[in-house]
Amino acid sequence: MRFGWEWKPFLGKRLIIIDALKMQEDPWSLQDMEIEALINKVIEAKKALGYGRARLVIDSISAFWLEKPAMARKYSYIIKKAFGKWGFTTYLVSQYAITTMFAFGWGVEHIADGIIRLRRRISKGVLKRYLMVEKMRNTNHDRRIYEIEITTRGITILGPADLDVEDVSSPGYISDR
Repeated sequence: MRFGWEWKPFLGKRLIIIDALKMQEDPWSLQDMEIEALINKVIEAKKALGYGRARLVIDSISAFWLEKPAMARKYSYIIKKAFGKWGFTTYLVSQYAITTMFAFGWGVEHIADGIIRLRRRISKGVLKRYLMVEKMRNTNHDRRIYEIEITTRGITILGPADLDVEDVSSPGYISDR
């Protein structure tokens, strides 16, 4: 159990987590960072989960275009097309560029129905974390950024944060490099 969430009852039944970065021998870790390997692993997951709706987590989708960033959009559309047929609710973990604070690559953010972005900053020597629903297709969602706290009991939303873009952007000495 992590963050107060009990995952085990769902794993393999309605939820599978495919780990692209773990590089260990287990049924849901990938050893090959090719998009075809991911699609094959997802086919295995669908067979394991059977008929009906299920949840799929892929951590991290950005790993698939580290060596081929120009392919990010193409790979993203292949993934969307394949996963959409199978009734998955898919959660894709994607990194953002530390220098710009924007999405890494040019793919996932365009095909996603929703984007929930986590941010962080240090204020007066204390790490502060934030959550923002950046995109939620066909939904009129709250566009404010919220301060959150992550503890062993879960995530607590502390309330709207009074921040400007400069508060969550990289400092000039990093982004100007």
